[in-house]
Amino acid sequence: MSGNEAQANIGVVGLAVMGSNLARNLASRDGNTVAIFNRSYEKTRGVLDAHPEAGFLPAETYREFADTLAKPRTAIIMVKAGAGTDAVIDELVKVFEPGDIIVDGGNALFTDTIRREKAVRETGINFVGAGISGGEEGALNGPSIMPGGSDESWVTLGPILKSIAAVAEGEPCVTHVGHDGAGHFVKMIHNGIEYADMQLIAEAYDLIRRGTGKSPAEIADIFAEWNRGELESYLIEITAEVLRQVDAATGEPLVDVILDQAGAKGTGAWTVQTALDLGIPVSGIAEAVFARSLSSKPAQRAAAATLPGPSAAWTVDDPDAFVEDVRRALYASKIVAYSQGFDEIVAGAAEYGWSIQKGEIAKIWRGGCIIRAQFLNRITEAYADDPSLVALLTAPYFRDALAASQESWRRVVVAAAQAGIPSPAFSSSLAYYDGLRADRLPAALVQGQRDFFGAHTYKRVDRDGTFHTQWSGDRTEIEAQDTH
Repeated sequence: MSGNEAQANIGVVGLAVMGSNLARNLASRDGNTVAIFNRSYEKTRGVLDAHPEAGFLPAETYREFADTLAKPRTAIIMVKAGAGTDAVIDELVKVFEPGDIIVDGGNALFTDTIRREKAVRETGINFVGAGISGGEEGALNGPSIMPGGSDESWVTLGPILKSIAAVAEGEPCVTHVGHDGAGHFVKMIHNGIEYADMQLIAEAYDLIRRGTGKSPAEIADIFAEWNRGELESYLIEITAEVLRQVDAATGEPLVDVILDQAGAKGTGAWTVQTALDLGIPVSGIAEAVFARSLSSKPAQRAAAATLPGPSAAWTVDDPDAFVEDVRRALYASKIVAYSQGFDEIVAGAAEYGWSIQKGEIAKIWRGGCIIRAQFLNRITEAYADDPSLVALLTAPYFRDALAASQESWRRVVVAAAQAGIPSPAFSSSLAYYDGLRADRLPAALVQGQRDFFGAHTYKRVDRDGTFHTQWSGDRTEIEAQDTH
């Protein structure tokens, strides 16, 4: 030991960029003394040497790390999700005591967090899954933080996390989301919405460029203008920055020399898979995930390049009017993405027994995180006005916004279809909106088909009960057991 006994109130395990930035953020706040540990002590030494101002307390072993922490010991794990996280937890459990707190700040699958919390709880140690959004910059300067875990752990952890979180309108962007896996669940939904938001912005850019012939730099100006209105958000802001960037090697717009194959880390897919399990339609998010998958199939795209498309060239008669239509379509589709995401939060909370305050989630997403946006205040207000709101897009503010946007939205989707330009997130979001507001859906026919081939039964609009038509017999209708 090097005289570090019980001096730190918080520790960080895992000192890659996110971990070291988070440790630096913690150390920069009054009242925090930070212990650091990495499996390779060379990494610890490197962080120590690079940031002497942080006053880090280094540890070479897990035992030394535990001895450096004041009780209740609190450690944030910032390692790659999966087996690596389990390995670190196992080591910390050996040296921690009942009442201590282990926080997983990585992008863990929420069901893994539920499993880990249950196992660690049996030792008397608190385990907290905390979603942390904002990337490397957020980790250093103030992220949005979504912790789950026990009420007991929040007493100690709350003030520490509030000290490092982003601040929006005077409030720290952190709240106790709910127990066990609730924090990582909400972070997963955040990332799913992020996928949809990014895809919608990309479709807006693509349509404007193809429809008007404007250059990336000119479109950057459009996005910068949009960022001064109701679309104001981090993603709109950085889109303008990306579109303005010129490639030093070729002199071309950077966006034109980047390979058009989008990567993914998995959280978007988890959002969609979980939504399927919960029976929640998140079509805008799903199409954003699928769009990335399609972009990354070069062999299929090359083989399909000669497939027939529209015979006539596409022209936009009034570029300014078209750009405004795209802006409105983007806003409307964005509302759908957030509404679908919050639907999944409601369903997840019901399924797993979490008490999640939806308005609080919108609040902590206002700063630090990737989807931070002006209109998150409107979401908070909507849930404050009506906590039992059945669908976000039915709140008065969003109903009015959709009313003002829907004609533009339809024109954009029609134009894209006629021009042969893929707009899966725009069009699926509109289809969801129309499906939700329809007075009658063709699901009646689907139920008839299901009853025909599988005797799955159906209900009637004119009387109670469950029915089956004897399709292979005399086709009379009989009452039946519900097999929906």
